[in-house]
Amino acid sequence: MRYDLIVFDWDGTIMDSAALIAETMMTACTQMGLPAPPADRARHVIGMGMIDAVRHVAPDLPPELLPQLLEYYRAHYLPREQSLRPFDGIAQLLQSLDKAGHLLAVATGKPRGGLERGF
Repeated sequence: MRYDLIVFDWDGTIMDSAALIAETMMTACTQMGLPAPPADRARHVIGMGMIDAVRHVAPDLPPELLPQLLEYYRAHYLPREQSLRPFDGIAQLLQSLDKAGHLLAVATGKPRGGLERGF
């Protein structure tokens, strides 16, 4: 065994969430009356903290309006979060690594509550 500990990212690595994240970022911008960012720009937020993510998709939005954009994002994302699934083969990979004696961990910018809802 070469490594005792293996750390995975959550969004886009374990969980197939990129499309939902991008779609809800685009929807939140539209709801605020902003132009929807291109899909590739919206997908690029994966791995960022939420404030950095909304700044990325709406760089010209005044800072005092960022919390409102974040609220719109959450309002569209959270009801659909339960539809997310891990990538094919992830469960089997994690089980085999666990059986082989590796310690497994997740490093993510996602809040703890969001991670726990994903299990």
